[in-house]
Amino acid sequence: MRRVAIVGAALSDCGRVDTKSPFELHFQATKRAIADAGLTKDDIDGFGSTGMGLMAPVEIAEYIGLRPTWIDGTGVGGSAWVVIAEHAVAAIQAGHAEVIVLAYGSTSRADLKTSHRRANLSFGARGPVQFDAPYGHALIAKYAMAARRHMHEYGTTIEQLAEISVSARYNAGLNPDAYYREPLTIEDVQNSPMISDPLTKLHCCIRSDGGGAIVLTSEERARDLAKAPVYVLGSGETSSHTTMSEWEDFTVSPAVRSGALAFERAGLTPADVDVCQIYDAFTPMVLLSLEALGFCGPGEGGPFVEDGKLRVGGALPTNTDGGGLSSCHPGMRGMFLMVEAVKQLRGEAGERQVPNANVACVNGTGGWFSSAATLLLGTS
Repeated sequence: MRRVAIVGAALSDCGRVDTKSPFELHFQATKRAIADAGLTKDDIDGFGSTGMGLMAPVEIAEYIGLRPTWIDGTGVGGSAWVVIAEHAVAAIQAGHAEVIVLAYGSTSRADLKTSHRRANLSFGARGPVQFDAPYGHALIAKYAMAARRHMHEYGTTIEQLAEISVSARYNAGLNPDAYYREPLTIEDVQNSPMISDPLTKLHCCIRSDGGGAIVLTSEERARDLAKAPVYVLGSGETSSHTTMSEWEDFTVSPAVRSGALAFERAGLTPADVDVCQIYDAFTPMVLLSLEALGFCGPGEGGPFVEDGKLRVGGALPTNTDGGGLSSCHPGMRGMFLMVEAVKQLRGEAGERQVPNANVACVNGTGGWFSSAATLLLGTS
């Protein structure tokens, strides 16, 4: 079976972007990623995008000037980009496309600022969600429930969860492009305003603008391109629930399934991983993901993270750009996980570079642990 590699990766302008539309951020990221690969838009025959309405890949491809013969607009929340990457790999292996671009862009911060509206995190009241909606379960409330259950079952402390945010901010301090870089302490996290008990503001991701893109192609095509290829070694995807009452165990992320598939298909174990990029909309998301992926046992996430393992220089550098908690979170972060993983494996991460990074684990989570997708990427 053909091997597939990521050969281009780039971000658009990120952070505070008041002068560009989401379409422009898509274009900017795509143009930079194609140039990073040493290709032109005429080489692209596949395109994937989501988050911009029902016809996202069609509208954005038109705006960019592409006429792809393979498209994907899978929408499963924040994990969508990792899911679409798995689909792109399968398409290239099957010969349905040769060079595929995945792109994302959002001005969620600028939109909120200019429209003076509040973010709608209720996700509607139709279908199964209607049984949660009357009780006011906003997105963060669902994560707060998971955090409380983990604390009850395993004795996890709120300070251990806070260390995840502190570690992310430490990594952001090494990234000149991170939105927030000032050091944090556990006390800072705990003294920030309460949002949904037990989670305060600094247990939550930031709101920013930004976009990103990656380019995938076959191993044969990759040999002739500008940058060293980053190979997709294994992948997995899964869904879980939308109604909280249908989630069998609030302490188990669906990544337990997507991760097992990815590691099995790659022929690797968590011990082989040098760097992780794990979706971090809220601190409990990281804790449950680490356990589900096998980096520590069930219930062991709290002690696992409390000694700074997730920091650059720690035993398991995670979210090395500062993550959604400090660097960039324009609404869906899965794309940014892949771009940062590629930078680390190429040795292009500057001050935050993890030495001898050869294998990266990328894990996206969608909704409220509603979906999960895992990629294992490597230099060989």
